[in-house]
Amino acid sequence: MKKFAFVVHPIAARDAARKYPLLGILPDGAIEAIMRIKKPSVVSQITGIESTTGAKTEGWFIGLPMTPHMMMEPSNLDFTYDQIVRCAEIAEGLGADIIGLGAFSSVVGDGGITVASRSKIAVTTGNAYTVATAIEGAIKACNLLGVNPADSELAVVGATGSIGKTCAKVLAPQFRSTVLLGRDLERTAAVADELPRARASTNPTDLKGAEVLITVSSAGKEIVFPENLAIGAVVVDVARPRDVSVRVSKERPDVLVIEGGVVKVPGKPEFNFNFGFPAGTAYACMSETMMLALDDRIENFTLGKEVSVQQVEEISSIAARHGFELSSFRSFERAVDEATIAKVREARQKVAVTA
Repeated sequence: MKKFAFVVHPIAARDAARKYPLLGILPDGAIEAIMRIKKPSVVSQITGIESTTGAKTEGWFIGLPMTPHMMMEPSNLDFTYDQIVRCAEIAEGLGADIIGLGAFSSVVGDGGITVASRSKIAVTTGNAYTVATAIEGAIKACNLLGVNPADSELAVVGATGSIGKTCAKVLAPQFRSTVLLGRDLERTAAVADELPRARASTNPTDLKGAEVLITVSSAGKEIVFPENLAIGAVVVDVARPRDVSVRVSKERPDVLVIEGGVVKVPGKPEFNFNFGFPAGTAYACMSETMMLALDDRIENFTLGKEVSVQQVEEISSIAARHGFELSSFRSFERAVDEATIAKVREARQKVAVTA
């Protein structure tokens, strides 16, 4: 049996305070200063994962004591690499054959390439399956709401990143038009030039015409707000920390926001760590690491700033073989119910009548 490990880290300094309440009296900067002297450690053991082929795997969550804010500081990059490599060393010592990089640990620097070059076990970011599930979720939501891609505009926020670029490459040919939003207009335009009927922008107001929006920036903060969204839009938020403001959940019942990449894991998985999902489900990036272990694919799979369409197709095939599948929709940490979908569908119908 091949085994895996997966790197987890706090999204914000307050997350650490929730685990260690005494830290709650300190400002974020002081909490991060304490984190800086802490070393990576084992968070939990994961058991019970069993493929539909009968293959089994087990693994560990390895805690990286760093927030995205800490990892984004350029002067911290070498320290960040050292800490992530230490996670891989811990995993190797436990018997893991492959390690997945979660959340910002997969984004920082060169997207896992340096970590892989210094690790004795295989490394993957999980981005290929994250792309696959984001696309599947967007199409599934379109079907539920009656959105016809051929008559609709697609928007991708963070379109120059590995996940955003590949989502755009796969989906743009199916849509009437596509707007790509990035921080650098020249780099974003270079991506748009490769796609049919696509244009580049750095202005969030250009999202207003999109009926389907996939957002996957590495901004590390909220960048999509209620005023940016069309009535009846489908929004797939793949970013962690999330891109979509929590204000959208309160002010825009006419918009369906779903979290990208929530996956049902085969068998009876026990994660022994609460990362906010229902029992038996995990992030797509976690799932990619698990399924590679189940498939005896002990290799660096998704690394760097590019995810190929072939990688997405291959990991989708591996997922199907082992029984991984997209879970029901979740939005802002809650399950999406039929009433929520009905409100958005009704809003879309009103727009259609008045158009």
